[in-house]
Amino acid sequence: MKEEHFKWYSPTLSKDIEMLVFGHAGYPLILFPTTMGKHNECRDMKLVESARWFVEQGLVQIYCPDSINELSWYNKNIHPAERAKNHVWYDEFIMNELVNKICHDRGISKLAVAGPSFGGYQAANFAFRHPERVSHMFSMSGSFDIKSFVDGHYDDNVFFNNPVDFLPGANHPDLWNMKIVLGVGEWDICLDANKRLAGILTEKNIPFWYDEHKWAEHDWPLWNKMFPHYLSKI
Repeated sequence: MKEEHFKWYSPTLSKDIEMLVFGHAGYPLILFPTTMGKHNECRDMKLVESARWFVEQGLVQIYCPDSINELSWYNKNIHPAERAKNHVWYDEFIMNELVNKICHDRGISKLAVAGPSFGGYQAANFAFRHPERVSHMFSMSGSFDIKSFVDGHYDDNVFFNNPVDFLPGANHPDLWNMKIVLGVGEWDICLDANKRLAGILTEKNIPFWYDEHKWAEHDWPLWNKMFPHYLSKI
């Protein structure tokens, strides 16, 4: 399985960013790490390995960028408004430095996004904010309400990065064309969060697959089982 490491100075984030890319060809997918995770986490925890067949067959190419959660939602040393603003910069980084470049180089308009745990939030938030650029969204044990990270503060940057708040009023037609999977375990700490988001999607008649795994907890063995199954849907 081909693996490439990239490191560059991000003009959007004003800091160095690292990324691993797996595969030589295939449909592009951005895979977000978990809480405070970095570009190597999904490789080291065998999530990328679970997708080896798809990658080696040239069916999927997986992009694993750094997160900056330690500077945004998890940064208790700055005001909550600054936490949200820093996440907005990250959203712009993903769009401007990854999605736009990948799509331009491939001659396509959309790609797939996925992630486990907090990466599931990242994937869902980006996809629902930018449905015109996302064809598939695979959330594995994600949670979709960011308000617990902002200590009661609320502004537009919080609202528009909180899927359970902005999605009910969203009406971009590509939301109804996206292939959405909400994967979760029966004993998952994020079970209620997934049921809540499933309810919002159902109310809006947005098609999705709710995939609840029996006797499964919020952990890598579950996500390593889910990921190749979801890739088979692309």
